[in-house]
Amino acid sequence: MEQEYRQALASLPISSIRYFQKVGSTNDEALQWASEGAPDLSLVIAEEQTKGRGRAGRKWFTPPGASLAFSLILRPAATDAFSPSLLTGLGALALVDALEARGLAPQIKWPNDVLLDRKKTAGILVEANWIGEKMESAVIGVGVNVKPESVPPPEQVSFPAVCVETEIGHAVDRPILLRDILASLLAWRGKMGGREVVGNWEQSLAFMNEIVQVWTGSESPVAGRVLGLESDGSLRLQVHDKTVTVQFGEVHLRPGL
Repeated sequence: MEQEYRQALASLPISSIRYFQKVGSTNDEALQWASEGAPDLSLVIAEEQTKGRGRAGRKWFTPPGASLAFSLILRPAATDAFSPSLLTGLGALALVDALEARGLAPQIKWPNDVLLDRKKTAGILVEANWIGEKMESAVIGVGVNVKPESVPPPEQVSFPAVCVETEIGHAVDRPILLRDILASLLAWRGKMGGREVVGNWEQSLAFMNEIVQVWTGSESPVAGRVLGLESDGSLRLQVHDKTVTVQFGEVHLRPGL
């Protein structure tokens, strides 16, 4: 498969590619590579992850040959309006574009999941290397359930999951899907400084105007109606007669009953 990926990505300005049949975590590989000086737009791809993870260290199921699992290294320029929250939105928008181009109707479950038919099909994990308060490099890790084998058993998930092929009704070329995701991500990257990224993220937001429950840390859940996003990507809720902003962090969001 390595050659297929390299051929599919040949038209994109990817600096370097590291491809693995099996790896612990593409994000871990990318973070280490970035710390060693990997250039902007270096890419790690894996057929299988044995220690794939989502937010807060939760396991991400990545059986061999059934998913997309990749991590892209970004090195922000002085003028880039990068933050982990906005980079999560960047990855989510790229997924939305690629899936919409295949006739699907994806939505973004704040803060970092992409849904099809209100079931999780992809997740994004953004991590960074810092020098003091300066983001020296960022890694956007993405996992996409492509084939039916990529969907974890129901007892292993806290939110219903689905794969792209089940929703689309036919086989999907994973290298071409990856190309389309990365092409969209690069296009959105050039618009990070304005409102357009957050505005489009908000348009694709799942559960808009619905009641959801949000857990932040160990606190009791907050129940409120989803109103949209703030300029930094934080979630805006109506809780009783007040507007409450939920920041990024250890957050779980579920539809309300």
